Amino acid sequence: MPETSPSAPQAPIPKELQKQLAEFQKRLWRVKVTEAVLAGIFGLIISFLVVFLLERIFPIPPLARFSILIAGTSLSAVFAPLMVRRWVFGHRREDQLAKLISKKFPKLGDRLLGIVELQDQSESRETLSPELRAAAMEHVARQAAKRDMTEALPNSRHRKLAIGVIVAVFLAIIGFVVAPKAGTNALVRWALPFSETEHYTFTQFDTSEIPNPLVVAKGETFAFVAPLKKNSDQKPAKARASFNGQEWLESDLAEDGSYKFDFPGQQDTGFISLEAGDASIRIKVQPELRPELTNLKAMVDLPEYLQLEPQQIDIRTGILTALEGSKITLLGDFSRELSTAQATLIPEEKIIDSTAEPDDIVPEENLKELIEDDEIIAPSVPKPKALKLSIKDSTLSIEPFSLTDHPASIPLNWTDSYGLAGSATFNLKIQPSEDSAPVSYMQGIERQIVILAEEVLEFEVLCEDDFGLKEIGLAWKGEFTAPSSEKPAEGSMTLKAGGPSTTRLSELAIFSPATYKITPQKLMLSAYAEDYKPGRGRIYSEPIVVYILTRDEHAQLLKNKFDRIIGELEDATRREMNNLDANERLDQQKTPEELQEEDAQRKLTKSQDAEQQNAEKMEDIAKKMEKLFKDASRNGDLDTDTMKKMAEALDSMKELAKEDLPEIEKKLGEAQNQKSTPEKTEKDLKKAIEKQKEALKKMQETVKKANEANQNFEASTFINRLKRAASEQDGIASAFGSAMRGENKKAESRITGATPDKLDPIHGRLIGELDLQQKRTTGDIRWIQEDLGHFHARTQKDIHKELIDDMKDYNIDTILETLRQEIGKNQSFTSAVRSKQLAEKLREWAKKLEGDKDGGGGGGEGDGGGSQEEKDFEFMLKVMRMVQTEQDIRSRTRSLEQMLRSLNLRKQPN
Repeated sequence: MPETSPSAPQAPIPKELQKQLAEFQKRLWRVKVTEAVLAGIFGLIISFLVVFLLERIFPIPPLARFSILIAGTSLSAVFAPLMVRRWVFGHRREDQLAKLISKKFPKLGDRLLGIVELQDQSESRETLSPELRAAAMEHVARQAAKRDMTEALPNSRHRKLAIGVIVAVFLAIIGFVVAPKAGTNALVRWALPFSETEHYTFTQFDTSEIPNPLVVAKGETFAFVAPLKKNSDQKPAKARASFNGQEWLESDLAEDGSYKFDFPGQQDTGFISLEAGDASIRIKVQPELRPELTNLKAMVDLPEYLQLEPQQIDIRTGILTALEGSKITLLGDFSRELSTAQATLIPEEKIIDSTAEPDDIVPEENLKELIEDDEIIAPSVPKPKALKLSIKDSTLSIEPFSLTDHPASIPLNWTDSYGLAGSATFNLKIQPSEDSAPVSYMQGIERQIVILAEEVLEFEVLCEDDFGLKEIGLAWKGEFTAPSSEKPAEGSMTLKAGGPSTTRLSELAIFSPATYKITPQKLMLSAYAEDYKPGRGRIYSEPIVVYILTRDEHAQLLKNKFDRIIGELEDATRREMNNLDANERLDQQKTPEELQEEDAQRKLTKSQDAEQQNAEKMEDIAKKMEKLFKDASRNGDLDTDTMKKMAEALDSMKELAKEDLPEIEKKLGEAQNQKSTPEKTEKDLKKAIEKQKEALKKMQETVKKANEANQNFEASTFINRLKRAASEQDGIASAFGSAMRGENKKAESRITGATPDKLDPIHGRLIGELDLQQKRTTGDIRWIQEDLGHFHARTQKDIHKELIDDMKDYNIDTILETLRQEIGKNQSFTSAVRSKQLAEKLREWAKKLEGDKDGGGGGGEGDGGGSQEEKDFEFMLKVMRMVQTEQDIRSRTRSLEQMLRSLNLRKQPN
């Protein structure tokens, strides 16, 4: 195998050439790195200047500022590394440098590239002669030495870039010098494009004072105020604003450094464009309805004494009436969430009616009256008080406050979460009310009534109160109409218990004087009600007057009623007689044909109407007579004969009212039938006249029966009248006796022996009352004498003549006058004795009349005589009285039960 010749040793590039290439490389790197740095700096400064200049015209959005920042930093962050890679890392070897030189010096570059390749060859000595390679390198090195390698450097822009950087820096410096705040603001907004740094303008609006969005009242004109910051560099004299591209509005700068614009009402959301100097902002406008008060109620905590639960009252009307002393809490609901609210309690002057008594309202020492226009105004008005509120979302609660006796008002204002106020101040008027006294009524009873002691009154007691009734009841107070030693009746009973929430109570009252041992007297009967107000007590109704009569007084009352009934019966008889005369006259003067003419028909119609009226009147008389008969049967002192005649008269009245007179009216109506023949009309009229004559005869007989009964009634009343006069004389004697017995207990107020001017005031009043009573009794006895005379003239009974003679022989008139004078002079002992003697004499005369009635003629009860008809009536009368007695017993039992319930109610704790 032949031997390979050894490779030729590598020959390095001559040192001179290496040094020259290294210098070239160093110079290349320095220039290109400088260019990269200057380009980066230039890009950053230019991007800042772009932001600075543009933001003097308009605010650049964050994304645009970010884009500008990226564009500026790209020269240093992107292009600079590329340039370094290209010119530094791309030109580290000799061959890379040779290629770059060849672009400027192609031949030299090719030769340099050739020697670089030669130094790296490793062929054999036979192929490549080291000497030749070295000589070639030396030759190229000498040629390169003759050239300035720097000329082969690429075109350099570092000077221009340096100038650009210097200019840019200069401009930036000028900007900072001229507008340091703008420069600083632009620098921050350029460096931090997404920061919240506000755009700086020379004219600066105080956006912290400008709400955005701006909520305004829907459809209402609104004012827009745009204040400038106090440190604003420029404050233009004018600014302009426009809503949604509408006509521009201008405003002058106000002294407080703000612009004010008035915009018309808007319905839809829009934007306000505001410009002043280099500043411009956009404000969103959001029209909203004003917050409304949708519900307002008051929780009224009534005074404790009422024992009632709090009341909830709807007061959207703006008026609250509540009881004095109540605690009131106001609760309101609104259409939107609230932010603030204000309420003030403003007491008002209390207006008092001039007719009221000031002492009943305000203590005299505390009342400073101002009298004007018939009104009394109390000037002491409490001061206004701000009320505490609590707000939760759209609900408002006002702290509890106490209601005094002064009217008050509460103006309520509110603002919602948007800052919108209510459309108007809600003014709540508060009117205090008093706890009114309860009222009581008695229904189903007349205002004046006359009864016997054993009778029972039934009526309804109705009581009402504005809050609660504690109890209702009945109270009475008696008064004797004549002097008496007895004590007048006085008492009460509880009918029904109530409760704090019971505002209305009613109960059937069953009252019998006999149940409460009330003797005949005048009684004032009242219903009462009691509520829960402390210290008020019972409130009484208007009283009714109950006259509780003795049987003789009752009989006299019945006699008076009987007289009136007879008078009405006689009037009805006369009217019937006149009507009969008119019908007979018509029958006599008119032919059958003429009876059908208009004139006759009109008279028949008039006669028929009169007959109808008389029938109605007769029915009314019959009802009165029936009541009188029942009352007379209750009395028990009237004899059977009198009662029988009254019953017969009553039956006749009923027949006349129900049968006879309506039959006459019917016949007169048939006589007016236009379809009837003249003969039929005449026949109907004659039948009517015939019936009318029969009815008139029955009426006259009824009057006669009634008068006969009345005569017996009157005879009985003489007995009762004499007994009553005797009772009154007894009362005078008893009054003197009581006064004289009282002397032993109180010696300093003697009545015996004292002259009228020296009498104690109590005894003086007693003497005056007794004197007045004696005058009345004297008058009654004289009327008895006169009535006896007239009655004797009608009846010619001997007993009445004997009684008249006895009175004359007794010299009754003189005795009565003497007694009256003795009473007036306070001859107490003599007056008492004489009154007692006179009372005994009057009873003697009454007994004489009673003896004549019992022994005369067999009409009395239980004598065993008389016809069967009389016995039957007597039996019927007894049965009727038994039924009445049974009813009275039942009613008095109910009255006793009610009295027992009343006692039990009073024992119960309140």
